[in-house]
Amino acid sequence: MDVGVQKYLAFVETADRGSFTRAAEKLHYSQSGVSRMIRDLETEWKVTLLERGKGGVKLTSDGMKLLPFARSICGEVARLQSQVDELRGLRAGLIRVGALSGAAAGLLPGWAEAFLRSHPNIDFQLLVGEQLEIEDWIFTGRVDFGILDLPADPELETVFLEQDPLLAVLPEDHPDAAAEVFPVSGFVDLPFLLLEKENRAEASELFESCGITPHIRFTTWDEQTILSMVERGLGVSILPALALKRCAWRVAARRLDVPAYRNLGVALRSRKTASLAVKSFLEYVES
Repeated sequence: MDVGVQKYLAFVETADRGSFTRAAEKLHYSQSGVSRMIRDLETEWKVTLLERGKGGVKLTSDGMKLLPFARSICGEVARLQSQVDELRGLRAGLIRVGALSGAAAGLLPGWAEAFLRSHPNIDFQLLVGEQLEIEDWIFTGRVDFGILDLPADPELETVFLEQDPLLAVLPEDHPDAAAEVFPVSGFVDLPFLLLEKENRAEASELFESCGITPHIRFTTWDEQTILSMVERGLGVSILPALALKRCAWRVAARRLDVPAYRNLGVALRSRKTASLAVKSFLEYVES
């Protein structure tokens, strides 16, 4: 890789990870080497890009302005390399994925395992985040595509994957834990633990459509926190089925009498400009 591009990549990775050490581990350089490359950039550009401190590093205002340009250059170089890999017959490549936590654990491992049987030299990089965060990663080129809720940002190209059913989540000793179906109306008199991410809450939409107003005791974006609280008998909840896959918590998950789902899909900037590795993986996922 060109020395100049190496410096830009060192800057991007250090800014993203907030640490020279973690950036060095990612890039397989020494910590001093990463620090030196960034100092070289600061000397060349006559600006200070990062503030160094005991807790790590953070961007200066100048660094914030220049980071998107450096990231864009690194992205273009990666796309150039992808085209070279395509000419070489997909003998190497990197697929960078951003995914919602439940979707990441429930879908990606199985897909990757099967895909790697026929493409063993492809590497994966996974970032787990929230809906808007993943969309931003796609736009900035930090990931090649995202696995998220649909609809997504209209400027992104999307492909529907599957419907993920919403399930009632109850303590194991709840009187209705043995029933096959739990009525949505049953949430009215129970303390409810709401999963809400970036003002998106599938359970709230379901309650509104059914004309129900539950007593919301606790709101969080983290499924594992809700599962822990349900196990302790602090309330009940509604969660996507994928978030309950191989659940280690002692809870009961039951179908709702009013079926509800979240729509999961893939989003990317453009399939036309995606690398051969990404195109091949998406073709596998859709098959």
